[in-house]
Amino acid sequence: MKYKYCDIGGSEYLRLKAADVLVETFTALGNSHWPDHESALKEVEECIAVPNICIGLCDDGELLGWVGLRPMYEKTWELHPLVVSSHRQKSGIGRMLVAEVEKRARERGIIGIALGTDDEHDQTSLARVDIDSVNIFNEITNIRNLNRHPFEFYKKCGYMIVGIIPNANGQRKPDIWMWKDIRP
Repeated sequence: MKYKYCDIGGSEYLRLKAADVLVETFTALGNSHWPDHESALKEVEECIAVPNICIGLCDDGELLGWVGLRPMYEKTWELHPLVVSSHRQKSGIGRMLVAEVEKRARERGIIGIALGTDDEHDQTSLARVDIDSVNIFNEITNIRNLNRHPFEFYKKCGYMIVGIIPNANGQRKPDIWMWKDIRP
């Protein structure tokens, strides 16, 4: 297998495949962020807009996964989304995409990357408690992964939790905010 980075915006075929991967993968995870091809294609179009960075990883024409990066602040951008085809997860594709988008971000003078990773399905210990001003920092410090939540993947890629929005997606459905300093 010879993987190749591909420009999602450079091909109608890749844009359509990127939307397919987004719907298929998030639906398999039980998330309804992109419930249909039309909403997913809209997300892809937003990701490929200038000045964003949007790259895929292909293997002999098959899109394995893709990542988007967009301005959040002047020197810190937001990673959104990162998606790897369900049948290719846990094979290093996500790490390769994160490393490549970080490389391209550094080339543009970006010094930090932030991301939010929702816990809508009781996958972390944060979803088991009511967060308040007394326990917030203790709960973040002692977060546990209960069911394959992606925050651990991002930690392995060098990201750290910088905060949470406790009820971002409903009662006890927090959004976990992470950040990484990507300066060389």
